[in-house]
Amino acid sequence: MTFPALTDPLVLASHNAGKLREIRALLEPLGLRVIDAGEAAITEPEETEDSFTGNAELKARHSAVHSGKTALADDSGLVVPALDGAPGIYSARWAGEDKNFTAAMQRVEKELRAKGHTPTGTPAYFVCALSLAWPSGEQLSVEGTVHGTLRFPPCGEKGFGYDPIFVATGMQQSFAEIDPEHKHAISHRADAFAKLLSALKTERLVA
Repeated sequence: MTFPALTDPLVLASHNAGKLREIRALLEPLGLRVIDAGEAAITEPEETEDSFTGNAELKARHSAVHSGKTALADDSGLVVPALDGAPGIYSARWAGEDKNFTAAMQRVEKELRAKGHTPTGTPAYFVCALSLAWPSGEQLSVEGTVHGTLRFPPCGEKGFGYDPIFVATGMQQSFAEIDPEHKHAISHRADAFAKLLSALKTERLVA
């Protein structure tokens, strides 16, 4: 498939300020400007797919059609195998409409204990699916992961979402305790972006 040129700016199909900060930081070296869906006056569609990639593609298509620009969507979440993959694609929904991730993290701990698991040390991983969509219908999608374990109580205030309870393999601090630049280099989003960048270079859409 041949992809059209990227628009300037790109539209991030999200109203999440934390995601916007991370994605802007990852795209700045490419000289790509990013605005979020709020700035483009686009509402978020209902996430009806059953996978991270499916929901990322749905959101990207929605924003591309309504903005007339290339849209980038991120669907990401925490996967805990001991909870049968939960919260998974429902990671944001566990936080409720008010985005209360403190309550969401408490729920993870509570449900692990209910299943007889010791919460701290439980294996988990983050998934990030990225999808670029063009108004003309073309779409490019990738998926990245980072593995680690959970730690309770939550620690750190530099991240967002479930970052305070996630410790990446080989590390001692949570994602919310380390410098953002360090997280950007090793996170699930960084893994997905590396794959996306490789694809964009292959398609000669970026230098």
